Amino acid sequence: VQLVESGGGLVQAGGSLTLSCAASGRTFSSYAMGWFRQAPGKEREFVAAVSWSGGSTYYADSVNGRFTISRDNAKNTVYLQMNSLKPEDTDVYYCAGYARRSIVDIATMTPSYWGQGTQVTVAS
Repeated sequence: VQLVESGGGLVQAGGSLTLSCAASGRTFSSYAMGWFRQAPGKEREFVAAVSWSGGSTYYADSVNGRFTISRDNAKNTVYLQMNSLKPEDTDVYYCAGYARRSIVDIATMTPSYWGQGTQVTVAS
């Protein structure tokens, strides 16, 4: 599975941004998908995940209520809608694919596939 993110950029605090991740290769709809983020010198952290069907989602506490993950299996694309952005949301955001359908215990699982990352910068 190849993953390519897009949609990153510079936004003012309080603003919104939508990231997209286009997948190619094996059957996209068979995999749970997620988003991670990483700041320089810090570990990559889990942000959100969506099950293979899109019916279940899970979020890190830091973004719950502000970010929404969704997917369109017909377009082989997963999205991350980010609202009420804060300067501390500034990171490189990575799309991730899991070799499983369910998102049970997903925050403890290691993805099998990664995108190259897209920079999100939130100005105060």
